[in-house]
Amino acid sequence: MSEAATREADTEARDLLEDVVRIPSVSRNEGEAAQRLADFFEAHDREVWLDEVGNVRAPADDGVLLTSHVDTVPGDIPVRVEETDDGAVLWGRGSVDAKGPLCAMAVAAVRTGASFVGVVGEEVDSTGGRHLVADRDSEPDAVINGEPSGWEGITLGYRGLLGGTYVATSESGHSSRPENNAIQDAMDWWTAVDDEFAHDEWHPVFERVTCKPVDFRGGISEDGLSVEATMDVQLRVPPEYTTDEIREIADGYLDNGTVNWNDKVEPVMQSPRTSVARAFRAAIRDHGGEPHLLRKTGTSDMNVYAKAWDCPMATYGPGDSDLDHAPNEHIELAEYDRSVSVLEDVTDRLL
Repeated sequence: MSEAATREADTEARDLLEDVVRIPSVSRNEGEAAQRLADFFEAHDREVWLDEVGNVRAPADDGVLLTSHVDTVPGDIPVRVEETDDGAVLWGRGSVDAKGPLCAMAVAAVRTGASFVGVVGEEVDSTGGRHLVADRDSEPDAVINGEPSGWEGITLGYRGLLGGTYVATSESGHSSRPENNAIQDAMDWWTAVDDEFAHDEWHPVFERVTCKPVDFRGGISEDGLSVEATMDVQLRVPPEYTTDEIREIADGYLDNGTVNWNDKVEPVMQSPRTSVARAFRAAIRDHGGEPHLLRKTGTSDMNVYAKAWDCPMATYGPGDSDLDHAPNEHIELAEYDRSVSVLEDVTDRLL
């Protein structure tokens, strides 16, 4: 049995996590899970409410804001606790992304007196995070965002996101004609953009612009007079660029067609020397771990907070991020317990 599994279980924290994992909370349907979190804060005599977009708001000492997201992606994974040689494991959608980090932060918040927000909509458009920054009168002194990093990991960087929809139309004609139709125009534009940002396999993914088409619709129009093409695209943006710079480069390859760029999230890279990063390194070592710094190739609500607030921040939480959105999503409860202890320690240091 591992050292982590021999530690005394944090029953209160585990009960909260299992309850929240058992409540489905796919994006746009977070209400019941959010209410369970609110009930937890009320039981600890904390002020708490659900705001107009559904965020769980439990303000207190703004020396630290602990925040993570309530929503999950779809997927029915039967919820169960399984005993293994290394200790108990909780299976279920959201156990890693991000109900493990979410509940660990809720427990740490009631034990330390820190502010807490459980936000909605992170998996789709960061509705809750965007509302939070717009609704607050002032920024917190520090932010700890909840996403899985493993209990010894500290995430300091995320790539940004530029998303848009390409639309082109051409006159219909016989397929033997040599001129491009709208479908070919779309393919040519996307190939040029993809080639512009191509890197060899040795270039770190975090430092690349990666290009992905995520939907394509095309063919003869209903009236038969034109060929139409619509393509939804996403470009992940490393910190060396802004989304506006990437948009300008991509637009430069347009020959026919237009792009409506409708989703922009700036990249973020925090210094490892901030008060938050230092507190995490010290706390993880004090709990017997070896801290390591992470850069994630996706995006999170930390991108939103870093754009709006000029304060130190990091992302942290239990769980293996390789299990995000996976059909075998599960979390080791001993690791979850240890992350709660680390969060309490870090929050106490910062407060």
